[in-house]
Amino acid sequence: MTTPNVPPGSDDQPTATTSVTSVRVIEALKDRHTAGITQLASELELSKGTVHKHLNTLRQLDYVVKDGHEYRLSVSFLGLGTSARAQLPIYDAALHPLEDLASATGETASLMIPEHGYGIYIAQERGARQDTNDVRVGDRLPMHATAGGKAILSYLPQDERDMILGRRGMPALTEHTITDRAELEDELQLVRDRRTAYDRGEHRSDRHCIAHPVMDNEERAIAAVSVSGPATRMKRKDASTDFESLVGSTINSIRNRLSRLDE
Repeated sequence: MTTPNVPPGSDDQPTATTSVTSVRVIEALKDRHTAGITQLASELELSKGTVHKHLNTLRQLDYVVKDGHEYRLSVSFLGLGTSARAQLPIYDAALHPLEDLASATGETASLMIPEHGYGIYIAQERGARQDTNDVRVGDRLPMHATAGGKAILSYLPQDERDMILGRRGMPALTEHTITDRAELEDELQLVRDRRTAYDRGEHRSDRHCIAHPVMDNEERAIAAVSVSGPATRMKRKDASTDFESLVGSTINSIRNRLSRLDE
């Protein structure tokens, strides 16, 4: 996967170029087990000396491990991620409902939140029939190409939605991805009408997904719960498994748990 450039000054605020470069190196390492200096320098279009300097700094800070001539991310990042996730009340509220949803459907149940214009999976449970996943906890995806992302986008204010889509774009991830803005707006209106979003091979051509938004008291989507699985199996189960009701019940359970946390 090609690592995107972090846009300096994208919020019209000053940025530290060295920090941007370090983050680009980290993002490049995230998508592979290990990588060498030459490979990273070529991918990031940086000099070998620059890449080596950033890797060495990250290694001294215990965030990168050197194995021979290759480098990989340290599990120190795990502590940062779990700490950040633990601060989100919806994470604790969703854990048991997600387990129940995965058990009831046999597929993968996931919780997505919006952050910086992306949809990020912060929790996931595999059903009995799932041996592989198309996404992992921590994955950051364009919201226009996922059911969870569309469920969230549909309940955001128009100006905020415009800002997200303008900044992140609408890249085609498969031949089924919606890349036309007017078509997406029509789709989001359907999501609002039925409170259900679908991904029919838009993120990965061989996977289908259904999602509902988790709403706050102001009817704003703060997260989305989804069920995903192989396209052939999801289509076949449509007639025998009421995904919409199951996901809807999961949303109600999460909201009830959130209400108890607020008391």
